[in-house]
Amino acid sequence: MGLLQRLPEILEKGREEFEAVLIAQEREPLVLSEMVGESKGNILVKSDNMLFMRELLQKHGMKGKIALIYLDPPFFSKVDYGTDIRISSDIVKNIPVIKQHAYHDTWESGMEDYLVMLTSRFYLMKELLSSSGSFFIHLDWHVVHYVKIILDDIFGEKNFINEVIWQYKSGGVSKRYFARKHDTLLFYSKTSKYYFQPQFEKSYNRAYKPYRFKGVKEYRDDLGWYTMVNMKDVWPIDMVGRTSGERTGYATQKPEALVERILESCTKEGDIVADFFGGSGTLAAAADRMKRQWISCDIGKSASVKANKRLAAQGAAFDFYEEKDAEGEGPTEAKILVSLQAKDFIGNMSISVELSSYSYKRLKDVPTSAKYLPIIKKILDKDSLQLIDYWSIDFHYDGKTFKPASFFCRETGKFEYSIKREASQFSRIAIRIVDVFGNSTFKDISLSEEE
Repeated sequence: MGLLQRLPEILEKGREEFEAVLIAQEREPLVLSEMVGESKGNILVKSDNMLFMRELLQKHGMKGKIALIYLDPPFFSKVDYGTDIRISSDIVKNIPVIKQHAYHDTWESGMEDYLVMLTSRFYLMKELLSSSGSFFIHLDWHVVHYVKIILDDIFGEKNFINEVIWQYKSGGVSKRYFARKHDTLLFYSKTSKYYFQPQFEKSYNRAYKPYRFKGVKEYRDDLGWYTMVNMKDVWPIDMVGRTSGERTGYATQKPEALVERILESCTKEGDIVADFFGGSGTLAAAADRMKRQWISCDIGKSASVKANKRLAAQGAAFDFYEEKDAEGEGPTEAKILVSLQAKDFIGNMSISVELSSYSYKRLKDVPTSAKYLPIIKKILDKDSLQLIDYWSIDFHYDGKTFKPASFFCRETGKFEYSIKREASQFSRIAIRIVDVFGNSTFKDISLSEEE
């Protein structure tokens, strides 16, 4: 039996999974592990998205509250995606680009299970979407045709709005077929009352010469004459380049310009938007700048680490939730020097914190291929701090939720390994260090022990 004939069964299995998760035994609640600024509703979540969406519906009253859901799920590409890690050091020369596994898109159990996975989540998302809300899913040629049939059934054929083609230049070429240079976005509404704000683009006149038609406003730029028309459903937008400032190194990262166009068209300032396959936080980053309230969820460790760094470096305020840590102590160690000076004549104390070294308990714990371990060992021995990607510090840790006051990110320019702060009182601080591989080291330091 072909897959097309099995689609009714796939829809039924997806609905059964959706209904089962609604009545399933409650899991351990997500832990609020970090508060970056005053979020006012922005949340970053490391969790199974299906269980998280259930909590949004049942515990947080989010049914019908989300104005836009944008999804960039795995594409059923049958590829293992990796991340390029670049480490530079003035001491250790000629460090190669190190490859690290990001996530599997192989789906050994087959396309049917992949489609059931998506279908069950589509039902949950429809519940969360507002009556004027919009739904976008970003796919490519592998499965978009099957997913459209499923979404026609769940959202209704009449609520299908657009098939948008994202056209780009990068990617592979072949002598056996035309070069594949586009992805497809399917755009659905929940009802006929969906919000939409048309966007406009240039349409150049033939031969770039003026038409001079009566009542038609024309413009001119370096290429020639043009008119402004409603934006078409083919969007030529560059991919995230190797030297782009928004590049996170995350496999399959999408450009913010693409998401910004969707946000401009389908949402207003203050609207709640969500991405339940959040990756490195592209929707969240764009939405934060555009003054939308955002929710970003991904189950992957690499995704949540890169999103956290990206958003904090951008100056976004958000709460970070994750499943209760059952792994115990991590594989990394950091030596931190802390000094606390006595109060001065106006009653202020001074605290100095310095990162002095970074290490792994066992070299084999480094999450990369064994062929890179000799160069990692060399870096650990000679310039270990270069393995730190970012770190942050809470000067008044309450023992429950990490609230960083200072954040240091390795991007361009000088990367600080120390900080000094004054206050009337210090009793307990906490430091989070994340390395280039996504490992997190957390230090809870009682200052009475350090004095």
